[in-house]
Amino acid sequence: MIKKTEPKYLALVEFVAEALRKVQIGFDEYQKECFVSRPSEFFCLELNGEAGELANIEKKVWKGKEIPHEKFESEAADVLIALMNYCNAKDVNLGQAVSDKLQQIEQKRLALKQNNEEY
Repeated sequence: MIKKTEPKYLALVEFVAEALRKVQIGFDEYQKECFVSRPSEFFCLELNGEAGELANIEKKVWKGKEIPHEKFESEAADVLIALMNYCNAKDVNLGQAVSDKLQQIEQKRLALKQNNEEY
């Protein structure tokens, strides 16, 4: 738990945990009702493939090519969907995991801030 922080950050951590819990449940219900069951390894590979597609369009931008904004939206959505499916297949509570990670980041940020360092 965050020992010292501004209430707005603690509220963010709690909000994220609850919101992701609800979203993850919805994805799980949709996946189970509409698609064949797949193991976590399938979704891990899918997630990496989708993240790779997002990285490829970023690389194109980096090289100076114009990419429609909708392409970023579509690929980012694919990454999120694959992540949700992976977490459900692997029984990962993503909301709790993100909440825990945000708390760790905040503790480190505060410790660095006390030494006038940036995270």
